[in-house]
Amino acid sequence: MLLPKRLFLAALAISSAGGFLLCGYEFIRAVSTSLFIEAYGAVNLPWVMFAVPPTTFLLLYVFGRILSRIGANRALLLTSLLSAGIIGGSYILLLRGLALAAAIIYVFREAYIVLIIEQYWSLVNSTLSSDQARQVNGPFCGIASLGAIAGGLLVRQLAAPLGSELLLLFAAGSLLPAAVCSGVAYTLAGEPKPSTEEAGGKKGHIGIALFFRSRYLVLIGLLILTTQTVSTVLDLRFNGLVEIEKVDADERTAFYGSFYAGLNAVALLLQFLAVPLILRFVPLRTVHLGIPAVHLLTCAILTITPSLWSGLIAFLLFKALDYSIFRAGKEIFYIPVSFDARYRVKQIIDTFGYRTAKGSSAGVLALVGLFAKIPGAAFSVVAMVMAGFWSVFVSKVTKRYQDLEVEKNPLMKANEGGS
Repeated sequence: MLLPKRLFLAALAISSAGGFLLCGYEFIRAVSTSLFIEAYGAVNLPWVMFAVPPTTFLLLYVFGRILSRIGANRALLLTSLLSAGIIGGSYILLLRGLALAAAIIYVFREAYIVLIIEQYWSLVNSTLSSDQARQVNGPFCGIASLGAIAGGLLVRQLAAPLGSELLLLFAAGSLLPAAVCSGVAYTLAGEPKPSTEEAGGKKGHIGIALFFRSRYLVLIGLLILTTQTVSTVLDLRFNGLVEIEKVDADERTAFYGSFYAGLNAVALLLQFLAVPLILRFVPLRTVHLGIPAVHLLTCAILTITPSLWSGLIAFLLFKALDYSIFRAGKEIFYIPVSFDARYRVKQIIDTFGYRTAKGSSAGVLALVGLFAKIPGAAFSVVAMVMAGFWSVFVSKVTKRYQDLEVEKNPLMKANEGGS
């Protein structure tokens, strides 16, 4: 099924916005991690991660009010510009020697990127059918990843000559062309509108009540909590191993730039080549159950043979699959639901849920670390346990998704176990 020309151009525009956004994010991700480790050490990463959920919830509340007042298109524009301003302000604080700014920018980077990228996906999920999404979602991720790869390579080249702090201005600047591209996408695709009952946030500006009323949405939320717990423990294990091997701040920043460039290159291959074929020919249920199986294997290897490289491979594969096959397949779950579910509840799940899982699991580890030294193997063991829960939740979600699709189209035969 070929996309109509306007939808094709809209998809190209919104994926280009993603490219600019993720290019800038590579700067802020590498810089904020490196500067925080320099100021406070990797051992304190769980504490700063713990501050992410409340900050994210505050941003979601502000976003929900903005969405109710000015609509989806202008809400995206405003949140993009505000994010650019906050990043620029953090750069100024760093220049004035405020070490706390390293923590502020780390926390904010975790919140703004998902807040904005999920708005891009809300437009995609409101515009495409399930069949169209199977074709578009992978390449959408791929075009966005081109920007991420460029950002990672630029970080590697510019970190030493320019210094880490200056790179934050690249992150702030990237939000401007991203805002232009997203505006073009909305113009081409048309702005999705809420129903009369949903207009103006009548059912809630954030969507909490709708979330808890829907077993389907709760299951997606539980799925995200388990996946991001896996992400967190692998992230912490990887950063701990990096701290041991890379002691110089600028060398560490360059290493992170190289790592994320390689990560995005792997994700790019999956997005353009694997995702369209897999989502078209492999049952969605099989796809989603296969992903945690991969992580069980890599985490077992990391547990048995711990090293920077086994930690790198486990974390890289998690992120590469998360950015490609998991993301493209997971977004399809939102297509059968309402405007408020796609724009408000999706933010609860994919913004607040992502960061709450990361912050909460990091907080638990930080508290445990106050009383005892956590062995490195514990991180990968926790990841294996959570991958098991992941398999259970995703099995239930794919079954309910199939039921919703059949309810929308009674003539449709669920001939691929979840499509």
